[in-house]
Amino acid sequence: MNIIKNRYVYFLISLLVIIPGIVFMGLNWANSKVGPLPLGIDFRGGSLLEVQFESTRPAVAEIAALYKEFSTKDETIAEPVIQPLADDAFAIRSKAMTDETKGKIITEMETRFGSKVTVLNFTSVSPAIGAEVTRAAGFAILLAAAAILLYIWWAFRGVEHPYRYGTAAVLAMLHDVLVVLGTEAILGYFLGWEADALFLTALLTVIGFSVHDTIVVFDRVRENSNILRRIDYETMVNHSIVQTLDRSITTQLTVMLTLFALVLFGGDSTRHFVIILLVGIFSGTYSSIFNAAPILVVWENREWTTWFKRKEEAAI
Repeated sequence: MNIIKNRYVYFLISLLVIIPGIVFMGLNWANSKVGPLPLGIDFRGGSLLEVQFESTRPAVAEIAALYKEFSTKDETIAEPVIQPLADDAFAIRSKAMTDETKGKIITEMETRFGSKVTVLNFTSVSPAIGAEVTRAAGFAILLAAAAILLYIWWAFRGVEHPYRYGTAAVLAMLHDVLVVLGTEAILGYFLGWEADALFLTALLTVIGFSVHDTIVVFDRVRENSNILRRIDYETMVNHSIVQTLDRSITTQLTVMLTLFALVLFGGDSTRHFVIILLVGIFSGTYSSIFNAAPILVVWENREWTTWFKRKEEAAI
């Protein structure tokens, strides 16, 4: 099985997957003027109110109209984002409001809709805290990338060009980050999903899975580089991938089947988190096998020096 031979096809597939996500990140930025992703209250500040109705749940438009009535110049909570939960509840995201306003809204809901209302959750975050969380999230991703690069460089210090392994692992990780961000941008654009603390948790988990699987492949490359010295580098890397292919697919498939079950039978509150995790882990498996190791071969062969020469020869 010659996996490495088609490495440029794999790179092209990755590019075709990443580009739509980047396009939708640009569309989100153009629409919101805030950022490439629709941000939840954890990042931009605001209030999240989850309510459950004992009898028939009102229409989304009625909830939106009620919020508009309670919106004032000092407390602008109009135009909330309303997401149905199950058959009898809503998750309502708006700009930050006080406990007093929340109490008045709940009372008005019970009076207007003739149903007892149970508050399942109420969270309020100030814009300043949201901005701080956003900075901390970006710093966490950068710190993870730097730590991974240094760790792999140290762990592979016994082989030639150890920094190549760390760089390839970080590039594969960035591939997965872009896939996850792109997926979130697309879902946010069409379904109104917002990136929150659970999304950040999913993203960091994906980074961990991606690097773990990449290290498994690289570790076999390191072992074979000492054992199979008589064969060329490309063949040795391909042999290493084939040796770890069953383990990588089996391990990740077990996790993905569990997540898929949670998507089908889990609650609405975790579905967003699980879908992002499912996409990210699939991407991590793909990038470890079809991106990270082939990057080592491209680097070893210095293939970028012949890309344009091949085009010139073809033209002649």
